[in-house]
Amino acid sequence: MDGIADDRTFSGDAGSLKPGFFDRENTVAGPNFNRWLVPTAALAIHLCIGMAYGFSVFWLPMSTLVAGADPVACADISFLQALTTTSCNWAVSHVTYTFGIFIGMLGISAALWGAWLEHAGPRKAGAIAALCWGGGMILGGVGVMTHQLWLLYVGCGVLGGIGQGLGYITPVSTLIKWFPDRRGMATGFAIMGYGGGAMVGAPLAVWLMGHFSADGGTGVASTLMTMGVIYFFVMMAGALGFRVPPNGWKPEGWEPPKGQQANAMITHGHVHLKRAWKTKQFWLIWSVLFLNVTAGIAVISMASPMLQDVFGGALVGIKDSAVALTAAQKTAIAAAAAGLVGLISLFNSVGRLFWASLSDKLGRKSTYLTFFVLGIGLYCLLPTWGHMGMAGMFVISICIILSMYGGGFATVPAYLADIFGTQMVGAIHGRLLTAWTAAGLVGPVVIALIREVQLDAGIEPALVYDRTLYIMAGLLVLGLICNALVRPVDSSLHMTDEELAHERMLQRDNGVSAKAKTAARGAFGITGVLAWLAVGVPFLIGLYIAIAKAAALF
Repeated sequence: MDGIADDRTFSGDAGSLKPGFFDRENTVAGPNFNRWLVPTAALAIHLCIGMAYGFSVFWLPMSTLVAGADPVACADISFLQALTTTSCNWAVSHVTYTFGIFIGMLGISAALWGAWLEHAGPRKAGAIAALCWGGGMILGGVGVMTHQLWLLYVGCGVLGGIGQGLGYITPVSTLIKWFPDRRGMATGFAIMGYGGGAMVGAPLAVWLMGHFSADGGTGVASTLMTMGVIYFFVMMAGALGFRVPPNGWKPEGWEPPKGQQANAMITHGHVHLKRAWKTKQFWLIWSVLFLNVTAGIAVISMASPMLQDVFGGALVGIKDSAVALTAAQKTAIAAAAAGLVGLISLFNSVGRLFWASLSDKLGRKSTYLTFFVLGIGLYCLLPTWGHMGMAGMFVISICIILSMYGGGFATVPAYLADIFGTQMVGAIHGRLLTAWTAAGLVGPVVIALIREVQLDAGIEPALVYDRTLYIMAGLLVLGLICNALVRPVDSSLHMTDEELAHERMLQRDNGVSAKAKTAARGAFGITGVLAWLAVGVPFLIGLYIAIAKAAALF
């Protein structure tokens, strides 16, 4: 029976099979459900795992855990020694590897278990993501408490990375099936949460570290464990809130466009995962995401120091670059740069919803065309704004670039659904996220090497960024070409009726359900208001904090 019984429990006098609580069958929506509750479940998960972007608040405190450590004796400690030492502080570079590990595991786990997720359903996958991300942070906290770097890597890095991967792709196929009329907007809502997770989580982490360090120490371990518990319960609430539509369901009054109204880039068939990842369309879109992310990472990793190096005292009204800066002025410049980081978080998050929603009107291919054309121009203009001392235009350009960086993540699931159909889009999206892993691991290394080569060649630090930004613009040119080459998949690659029936059988959802016409016709009601308040209020608090930090720029 193709493993159908594996996910079920036995019940009844006759030993009949009954679906378990977390199985997909038990998440099929009833008539009183409202589809606008699904984005809140997705946001609950993505706002938690989005703390990945805010983990930098832990790096410095983690490097000062051992009070009284001998700096001379610990100066030449190797990486292998750092894994188990309890007498020397970790280097910042050692703890930052945690980020690379969980971003790497995000792509790997999404690629490995994307197909399983399609069959298991969002409730089970979301619950496992909650266990891995929340449990990983708790285990990482134990690693910090015992000063075992390897345990930090296993907890926050490996286990947390698996939670990242499953949590990231869990809502995608579900949202796309609930919103066939607004695919971009639906995925934009969820993935906006990932971009905004740091806006909520980073201030919370800073506050908790201050609270737990009141009696001495850094408070990092207690903060990680506390946030792990919080994230587990929030993500579990999101997982339990998921529902899937019956097969054949569509919004009331909506019909798929046909004839001249239909978009030629949107398929009406479905491509199986085993074929999809072998097509040129998959690898072209993979390259599109990889190049867009690599260029965006360049700005994210360089934005704060670049602003300080290029404009320096001009950020606080000092026009003469030869004037020595006081400590207070240096602090003000650093505050302005921190404000830029706040703006980056803001535009990275809000840009995801804006661009993904706009893609429903423009089409996915045209949206990426906009990203690349506009991005090339802005990357090439950034050095000019720097030479002309136009800090305002410099900041505006970076904000637009980062909105498109986030928009690329939010638009790509709908792009995949357009090209490959909706049946296995979650699994295909999981494979595609290896582009993010590759960009996250390769991009910063390449950017750092480019910078070092230029510095070794005697180029002034302020001019180093010029060439790097021009190189990033070149990457976007390649992305523009890849996007232009994307064409609809040939219908010969679509699943046959038998293959489609088999996939739906694995989901226990074969054929058009009798409930399709009556499901999910319920009112939004008080439940909807409370659900949106539960995810909206924390997001708005984080938004307020980001805007307050950004105010230092002005």
